[in-house]
Amino acid sequence: MLSLQETIRPSADLRNHYNDISKLCKENKEAVIITVNGRGDTVSLSYEEYKNMKARIELLEILSEAEDDVKNGRVLPINTTFDDLRSMLQEG
Repeated sequence: MLSLQETIRPSADLRNHYNDISKLCKENKEAVIITVNGRGDTVSLSYEEYKNMKARIELLEILSEAEDDVKNGRVLPINTTFDDLRSMLQEG
């Protein structure tokens, strides 16, 4: 399982030390939690980490739907699936 390191910084650091925060996000692949009045407010991630996290979430959603299909009997034999795929590829 992927574990994302986290650092907590006050909101003033976002303004005063943006380059340091950006470096933490990009080079160390850390999530930086920005606080306001001592409470978590926002999270800063590198763009790459954001894209990776979004892709993982989308994959988990697809897998969850597939698991639900299996539990509820909404499945077909694998041969039927491959036949359908072959037909689609030949048409395209």
